[in-house]
Amino acid sequence: MAQTLKSRFGPSVVADIAAMLSSSCSAFDAEVFSADALSGFEALELMARADHLADAMNRHLPADFTVAGEVVLKSLGPILTGTSEHGMAPFLYLPHVLFVAKFGLEHFDLSMRLQHALTQRFTAEFSIRAFIEQDQARTLRQLAHWARDPSEHVRRLVSEGTRPRLPWASRLRAFQRDPGPVLELLELLKDDPSLYVRRSVANNLNDIGKDHPDRLIETSGKWLVDASAQRRWIVEHALRSAIKRGDRGALTLLGYAHTSQLLVHDISITPQTAVVGDNLTIACILHNPLRRPQTALIDLVVHYVKAHGASRAKVFKLKRIELGAGESVRLGKRLSLAQLTTRRHHAGEHHVDLLINGKSQPLGRFDLRAD
Repeated sequence: MAQTLKSRFGPSVVADIAAMLSSSCSAFDAEVFSADALSGFEALELMARADHLADAMNRHLPADFTVAGEVVLKSLGPILTGTSEHGMAPFLYLPHVLFVAKFGLEHFDLSMRLQHALTQRFTAEFSIRAFIEQDQARTLRQLAHWARDPSEHVRRLVSEGTRPRLPWASRLRAFQRDPGPVLELLELLKDDPSLYVRRSVANNLNDIGKDHPDRLIETSGKWLVDASAQRRWIVEHALRSAIKRGDRGALTLLGYAHTSQLLVHDISITPQTAVVGDNLTIACILHNPLRRPQTALIDLVVHYVKAHGASRAKVFKLKRIELGAGESVRLGKRLSLAQLTTRRHHAGEHHVDLLINGKSQPLGRFDLRAD
């Protein structure tokens, strides 16, 4: 069985933080800090563990944040090299960013220095939100300045930290009501040379579109004018939720607003009766009966049965296709029915649809039984 996130954020993290802080402050008692930090630690989940450690840091570092903040800065290890997967190692700094968010709000300049440093080692997307809530105008000015920072980690923070619906974080309600300030920052980043940053820009714009679909379409249309391939990728990625909703404006922007005349046949859903934990394969053939080519955007929709008996649709991206006159293509998707932390499967009748340019085409159903 794979380790949980919280199990990988264990007592060794406490030991590492204790060693780092004691090396930068002779008055810091690593042994006393560790005993305090580990009290009640095992019973907590990941974010609660990090919050618990932030409180312990506050209790054992100097009471004056201007001194404590400098100790934390001095204790930090090397910055991340590149943006490839670093595993759980950067999570070492999750307590640090929560420490800044909880105890550094009255020390803006020092807290910005800390977050500038921390986001190059982990991410300050969680902590910067507290400063947006506390002093939006001043924080936005700082973020606009950071949009031109040499570090792609810092530039990404500008976008990721202002996402209205950032996962694992509280929503920024002010930006949900008025995304204008965020869009001004995204304008500065829409042609960023780093894919790492551009992906965050797309995710932020996708967030905005969930509350303001009109602003999503307006911004996307503007960005597509004389767009590079990189900027077009941002727009396509930002429109993904709108495409899943069958939004005609999004489909039009990407050239898929026309009604498809593709035919669907040779549909198979195997097995027809599955058990939780099994794998399921869904396949069909799309055929173009016309004497001209057709292009289409194809998605798969599975209506998963929930615990209360109702169903909720989950959309899986399949592919964009172009079929010449009389051509056919076979499409398939293998689904895992294993129980996951992100999706729990429940017994019942599950319906499956194909979305062709946003229009639903029923494929059939399968029955799922409890393990």
